[in-house]
Amino acid sequence: MRSERLSKGKIIVFGILFWYPLAGVTYQFLHYLLGLRRLGYDPYYIEDSGRWVYNPQINDLSGDASENIKRVAPILEAFGFTERWAFRGHYPGGECYGMTEAQILKLYREADAFLNITGAQEIREEHLACRRRIYVESDPVASQIRVAQGDKTMIDDLVAHDTHFSFGENLGASDCGVPSDRFGWLPTRQPIVTELWDTSNHTPGIAYNTITTWDNKGGKDITYEGEIYYWRKAREFEKFIDLPHQRPVSFEIAASGVSQNARSVLHKHGWSQVDSMELSQDMNRYRSYIQRSRGEFTVAKDQYTRLLSGWFSDRSACYLAAGRPVITQETGFSKFLPTGKGLFAFKTMEDILAALDAIESDYAGNCRAAREIAAEYFAAEKVIGSLMERAGL
Repeated sequence: MRSERLSKGKIIVFGILFWYPLAGVTYQFLHYLLGLRRLGYDPYYIEDSGRWVYNPQINDLSGDASENIKRVAPILEAFGFTERWAFRGHYPGGECYGMTEAQILKLYREADAFLNITGAQEIREEHLACRRRIYVESDPVASQIRVAQGDKTMIDDLVAHDTHFSFGENLGASDCGVPSDRFGWLPTRQPIVTELWDTSNHTPGIAYNTITTWDNKGGKDITYEGEIYYWRKAREFEKFIDLPHQRPVSFEIAASGVSQNARSVLHKHGWSQVDSMELSQDMNRYRSYIQRSRGEFTVAKDQYTRLLSGWFSDRSACYLAAGRPVITQETGFSKFLPTGKGLFAFKTMEDILAALDAIESDYAGNCRAAREIAAEYFAAEKVIGSLMERAGL
């Protein structure tokens, strides 16, 4: 008689796959789902929110999720999650797709835990039926400051969870300026299924590039103890705008939200620029853009750098897995990840130039080092295995 391996338990992954159906987000959650399955869990993807979805076709929010479902559901099913996903629009006129409402509610009662990745799922009474409720924050700083300032909505959201993880790996350290006393934040980082980023059939390109949003909207700047901490990526890129004139290598930004004036400034200083929104609407094209890069040069938001949060980009982890060296702005992450070969942290233009010189003097060696860092520090089984163990699962 054929024996079947017993599951370690049913785990719900909450997220924003359908809400924001672009490739970078899709990979972010696929890595969790695949990693959980490899570790022997029985994972389900559920999205059950009261907010409208973002529709890239109209570049606006919409209560009709059907186009987003058509985009994302086939991807989930191609990776083996047929009958293990659901979208329920918990707003007037919102519809349910995938699993039925009855199946969703039954899953809440049966699941061993949910992982609220990015903290995007608002917690309602039916979610409290789940025995373990784990908050996994990918964007630190804002939530901690809101708690410190007594924001009841944020506090209630966090209290509804029993365990709290954050990509802010430096939270609680003496050199970190982020207030984090009330909740016991545990460090984690983006898990990566490294073979998804195999580059054996891809030749490195000539340009260092990155995929980003140039001018983030939404008023996410934060004032804390009299200081303003900024959200805009453009603010940081502008500090290093002359980089292409400093070394004989190419630089490109795949960015959305770039005004005509900003585009002219980028071109004047030697940057190429392509539309990240167009790129991000296709999974293979997005991945190929990373695989065919020479490496990543990118910045981090002021909120992450000035307060030394220890945050590290999930996209940069994909570059490392693709064997592409990464040069990124210091947030305190170098306390937790090896730098100096394959991965470089910078504060100044001089740091960037030294990193470029080191990479170009031994490009193959730096590509190998990047892959090794991804395998050692970001492999999905290791990252998620550690998270689940510390959560008592």
